[in-house]
Amino acid sequence: MKIKRIIYAVLGVSVLAACVVSCATGEQKEAKLQAQAKVSRAEAERIALAKVPGGTIKEGEIEKEKGNLIWSFDITTPGTSDITEVQVSAVNGEVVAIEKESPAQQAKEKKKDND
Repeated sequence: MKIKRIIYAVLGVSVLAACVVSCATGEQKEAKLQAQAKVSRAEAERIALAKVPGGTIKEGEIEKEKGNLIWSFDITTPGTSDITEVQVSAVNGEVVAIEKESPAQQAKEKKKDND
């Protein structure tokens, strides 16, 4: 019985350590991408919100997509459960894409990102 508890404790610590390393790696990656950006997050947010009147940014991140460095924002709008995703170039501030996503599409995308 004691051996079982020790094994569970070691497994628990291992999983926790892996999570900490993964989070740190993600933060380092984001910091590296932000260092490459010529457009600040604040400026990109302003540009994105101008495309969605009355919207509020729910989430935002910097990422490389199809070789382009972009700021990607999920914007909520009162009166709808849809999210408007606005992508802004982190290099020149141009709007790269605007896409509406239903709650079902959002869930599917989250699942894909977590796999």
